[in-house]
Amino acid sequence: MDFSLSSDHQMAINLTRDFARKEVAPVIREAERQQQMPDFILPEMAKLGLLGICFPARYGGQGMDYLSLGLISEELEAVDSTLRVVISVHVGLNSMALLQWGTEEQKQRFLMPQARGEKIACFGLTEPGAGSDVTGIRSTARRQGGDYVLNGEKMWISLATRAHHALVVARTNPEAADPHEGLSAFIIELDQPGVSRGDIHGKLGVRSGSTGWLAFQDVRVPAENRLGEEGEGFKIAMSCLDNGRYTVAAGATGLIRACLDASLRYARERTAFGREIGKFQLIQQKIAFMVQSYEAARLLYFRAGWLKNNGRRNTRETSLAKWYATDAAFQAAAEAVQIHGAYGYSDEYDVERYLRNAKGEMIYEGTSEIHQLMQAGYALGYRVDTPLRKELPPYDPDFWQAIA
Repeated sequence: MDFSLSSDHQMAINLTRDFARKEVAPVIREAERQQQMPDFILPEMAKLGLLGICFPARYGGQGMDYLSLGLISEELEAVDSTLRVVISVHVGLNSMALLQWGTEEQKQRFLMPQARGEKIACFGLTEPGAGSDVTGIRSTARRQGGDYVLNGEKMWISLATRAHHALVVARTNPEAADPHEGLSAFIIELDQPGVSRGDIHGKLGVRSGSTGWLAFQDVRVPAENRLGEEGEGFKIAMSCLDNGRYTVAAGATGLIRACLDASLRYARERTAFGREIGKFQLIQQKIAFMVQSYEAARLLYFRAGWLKNNGRRNTRETSLAKWYATDAAFQAAAEAVQIHGAYGYSDEYDVERYLRNAKGEMIYEGTSEIHQLMQAGYALGYRVDTPLRKELPPYDPDFWQAIA
């Protein structure tokens, strides 16, 4: 592996960092208090090309590689998790699924406007009674002629009230011997009859982010909106999570860095017993662990990005990166609050928000416990990844940057 970043990588970092620090950082505290996403965020991210960072130019993207997706996720979450969640959902969980599984017509119809940021996308897997247990999905899509009729409810859906399209997994064969094989995936246009949605407030973290619910009552979905083959829904959903977890891992790495930076500033500014608190060894220990965690987390998501660029399956590596980085981010945030003392308990300092946001990362897109089980399964040989009918395409600069 070559750990050096290209000029294009550095440009993406600088552009993203500039946007997050100059435009979002000054308003994020008030947005958290109001529990409302600032209206400028999605249009500005679209204008900067962030919503199509890793897609071929012929599909409206920026023609950059998958590592670039990780790098911008790190920069966005170094300011606030809300920004990275947008990337995780719109790019990782939805648009990359279209790149991997979509027909050419679906790529032109759905991926192109999403990569351009003209349409916003979300991902509907979780339900009120089905989270880690995907086979517990109760939403149904029953075939009627050339359509499917969709009924059900999805919960904890980021961008639910902001999105134009949703990738929804529903049960098409209740009689399947293996419940995993009874699921199918669909692209749902959310502006049609039978679709209702709303926001969820009162969350512990990501309060300035859009999180909500989707409900479907006899929604007619054309068969050409089915993503992949009937019965492939579980495999498609898991491949979506491979991509979403990658951005979560990279974002959590940015959160560790934010905790480290805030702690370094405060340790130099705050004095106790006649000297900077950074002079005390226990404060230094907390900072040292943040340094260690940041470097390790960054290497783990770099490896996953490298595997994606080379077209190699990375479910195990991405799971490990997500598990390690999110647990480490929560620990870093807890220590950052401790370093700040009573001030860390106030929203006047960013570390309070970092701690709240970090907890969510240990839950969504596979809890820490699920990832522990996955890693144990790989180590023991109980879990083996089998080839998919369609794999995520490797990064090819000639194809990615060419205009069709």
